[in-house]
Amino acid sequence: MRRRRHGGAVNPRPPQLRRLALVVLAVLLLGGGSLGYVLHARHRDLPTAAGDGSFSLAAPGLYYRDAATGRVARQSGTGGPPATGGPPCERFYAAGERALCLRKLPGIPARTQALVLDRQLREVKRVTVPGIPNRARVSASGNVLSWTAFATGDSYATTAFSTRTSILDLRTGYLIKSMEEIPLTIDGTRYHAPDVNYWGVTFARDDNRFYATVSTKGRTHLVEGDLRNWSAKALRENVECPSLSPDNTRIAFKKKVSDDPAAPWRLYVLDLADLREHPLAETHSVDDQAAWLDEMTVGYALPGREGRAGDIWSVPADGTGAPRLLMPGASSPAATY
Repeated sequence: MRRRRHGGAVNPRPPQLRRLALVVLAVLLLGGGSLGYVLHARHRDLPTAAGDGSFSLAAPGLYYRDAATGRVARQSGTGGPPATGGPPCERFYAAGERALCLRKLPGIPARTQALVLDRQLREVKRVTVPGIPNRARVSASGNVLSWTAFATGDSYATTAFSTRTSILDLRTGYLIKSMEEIPLTIDGTRYHAPDVNYWGVTFARDDNRFYATVSTKGRTHLVEGDLRNWSAKALRENVECPSLSPDNTRIAFKKKVSDDPAAPWRLYVLDLADLREHPLAETHSVDDQAAWLDEMTVGYALPGREGRAGDIWSVPADGTGAPRLLMPGASSPAATY
């Protein structure tokens, strides 16, 4: 291009060329930004450690949510100081090859984020559902998981609540967002009602059979479910938050024993062979889904004493003995072997 001189200086580029240069620069900037976004999104979607990287499920012990930090910690069976550095969770449970971490997301309306974690506590799947985190369970193999969130309300002690319970089968990737559509049988008859609520799922070792609470018309029922056939049947009334024993023969549960909203429940164990029950030695009202720490011991959380946010206690499953404080300032017990 031939330069034109004016007063001894190089003449500026024609307007058309300046506009072209600006367009090229904008395209380059936008392209770089888009590439950065894509790379960030790809990095975001990769499995990441939910804890600090040094904490995993490899060591056996009692896993729990530490109230002081909001993170998962572990107490080994040999004693000593707890191991810390687990992921932040509001509800936690672990079994087999997986863990489940429930978090309340900020904002309104309330939403729960369910994080499925591997043994290194790296995120492998994330599901977001409406409501407040409430119950979490993982089958013994780690293949099937369930969580419950309060869709409205935040306490089982009143009738002004509703729940949303989900089931995730990692073998197939199939997610049941809400159990309310499962065909339900009560007293031998197919049951339909708009007020049906499910919560507190617990799984058998075969990764097919499960137990849960269903409430309707002011009553609660223990139901036995079948994942393959997608059906559920009521076994008996007044059973909430069931927890199946490791040998799959008994269920620990909370039973309503009073109309006092401050202390309505007591822990019981039900023998599935004959549906006979017996109370446990814990006389305080327990609003928790108890966890079997071994074949003969049940763990659960109670409101904290001495100003603590919560405590984990244990009690013999046969109704003998006395409650024992396991971990002060803690909740969401889960024992791994």
